[in-house]
Amino acid sequence: TKMASGAPVDVLCMACEDSNCDFKPVKMQRRPVGPEDVLIDMKYCGVCHSDLHVAANHMSGIGMATKYPCVPGHELAGVCIAVGEKVTKVKVGDHVGVGCMVDSCLECKECLAGNEQKCKKMVQTYNQEDRSGRAATYPQGGHTLGGYTSKFVVHEKFSIVIPKSYPLECAGPVLCSGVTMYEPMKVHGVTKDSHVGIVGLGGLGGMGIKLAKALGCKVSAITRSFAKEKMAKDLGADNVVASTDDESMLANEKSMDLILNTIPSGHNWSVYQGLLKKRGKQVLLGIHSGFAAAFVATQIRKFSFTDSTVVSSAIGGIKTTEEVLALCAKNNIYPEVDVVPITKLNEVYTMLDAANDSGKRYVLDIEKTLTDEALTSYSAVPPTLGPNPSNLNPAGIFKDLAKILFFY
Repeated sequence: TKMASGAPVDVLCMACEDSNCDFKPVKMQRRPVGPEDVLIDMKYCGVCHSDLHVAANHMSGIGMATKYPCVPGHELAGVCIAVGEKVTKVKVGDHVGVGCMVDSCLECKECLAGNEQKCKKMVQTYNQEDRSGRAATYPQGGHTLGGYTSKFVVHEKFSIVIPKSYPLECAGPVLCSGVTMYEPMKVHGVTKDSHVGIVGLGGLGGMGIKLAKALGCKVSAITRSFAKEKMAKDLGADNVVASTDDESMLANEKSMDLILNTIPSGHNWSVYQGLLKKRGKQVLLGIHSGFAAAFVATQIRKFSFTDSTVVSSAIGGIKTTEEVLALCAKNNIYPEVDVVPITKLNEVYTMLDAANDSGKRYVLDIEKTLTDEALTSYSAVPPTLGPNPSNLNPAGIFKDLAKILFFY
């Protein structure tokens, strides 16, 4: 199977038909393996909070309506079973992953600097149209289908080789939550003298604590109350700050160089600003109105040469993703994962919607449970989802933008 056959690839996907996120196994097809493509036999795929945002159409208020059928998933891990004749990065038998993107233009300033995620022509792993042919769908003209799938075709540039020593069920989440937490630490120059605060202890927060510790930082976990103190300390936090406890907030005032805020829904992020040192920054990582506003504020401030203390960050480029995976492999850093069968996917969406407080990343066991038998035997109750919590609408964004521009 060194060379590709030229025929489309038959796959099974977990797909939903509308914003109710009622996932079911369906037969679909992927493009034939091209000369520079890699075919992955999928073993695991992590379930990220942004999968819920997209599948539930939470971003329609900012002109990013979801295309259905929707197959999310951007935390892929599997084994390469075929490569195109021009592929040099991957060989058959390698463990391979794919993160949040499957293409970019490869020639703009950002791409050449290794920031493919900032390319204007970046194509996400799911729910976006192909632009160059490197993210083509089958039949052509569709939108990309993500990692809740039995097989995946990806251009080699956007594949990530996973060290064989690293557990495959843990690898997918590193390609999303790992790089999401690592990128801002790298951009804002954390060193072993830095004090980093992590807000929220879901899948992102837990990973952030472990990575910041591996970089030698002092780490404070910032949660609503002290109820999760043990969990935070078990993850490696040096200190726990309770944001609803005045005494705790006062004791940690002006002490942090960087705050990574992972809360995935709209909230009052300004309560954490008092914890920052004079030139410190709070980075919003969850997808909500504050995240969008921080992005806009940064663009506006480029023209006035002023700096904001509230910024947003999304994923990282391919090189940074490879770097964080190597860091995890070297330091035995593993995300806390809960491997679940596909029959639990709807249940996972219910839990994510209610707020994932378990500190775990849910990971689908693709290999054992997304099988031909599942097509006939599958049964699951639709998820129970509340109203859209992201506040991603012009009014919500404007309110947060005014706050950032006038105060931070």
